[in-house]
Amino acid sequence: MTNEGAPEAALADQRGGRTLGFDKATVDVRQVTDDGWITLHELLYHATREDFTVPLHQPTDFASVPREFVWFIPRYGRYTKAAILHDYLCRERVGHGLERIEADAILRQAMREEGVSFMRRWIMWAAVRWGALTKAADRKDWGREAWRVVVLTVIALPVVAPAAVVILITRFVLYVIEWLVYLPLAANRKMRVQRHPDAKKVNKPAFRSKL
Repeated sequence: MTNEGAPEAALADQRGGRTLGFDKATVDVRQVTDDGWITLHELLYHATREDFTVPLHQPTDFASVPREFVWFIPRYGRYTKAAILHDYLCRERVGHGLERIEADAILRQAMREEGVSFMRRWIMWAAVRWGALTKAADRKDWGREAWRVVVLTVIALPVVAPAAVVILITRFVLYVIEWLVYLPLAANRKMRVQRHPDAKKVNKPAFRSKL
């Protein structure tokens, strides 16, 4: 998978004498699980106060978006490098000189440098802030930005929730249909395999939250 890198404007923003953004490098990864990848070269990001390097062979799942919302925020896009950076920060740096609230802010800043639109990056930021509540260590200072998270959630939910509910119901209906098709196929294979050990296998349906 490749990404042609940040727009030209992404490296033009400067604060405190520092040039912000990713070095111009493509995203090069290898798939290792159904929804997991590893990086095949380093990614260097220049933040406001320091530089962050995502080392070689770091795992990532890009943007951790449930299937019901990928129509609105796909798993990868202009924010791919920012998502890989955030995965690395949350896994390796949070608790070692960096707080989760800071890692989430770096994600938002990195998306800005990559040209992600204002509302989309703030909504994605609000989503990862909600995700921070799942771990006790990540809840530190959560209330400091709670009002922003709540406001963004109130704005976004009426827009995205109805479509997400329809998609969830549709996925469940299709899942039931898959099982109705799978059961007779599996029973037929069970009978056939006694005479033909190399009979084609039948894959069991799965209702996964991610792609």
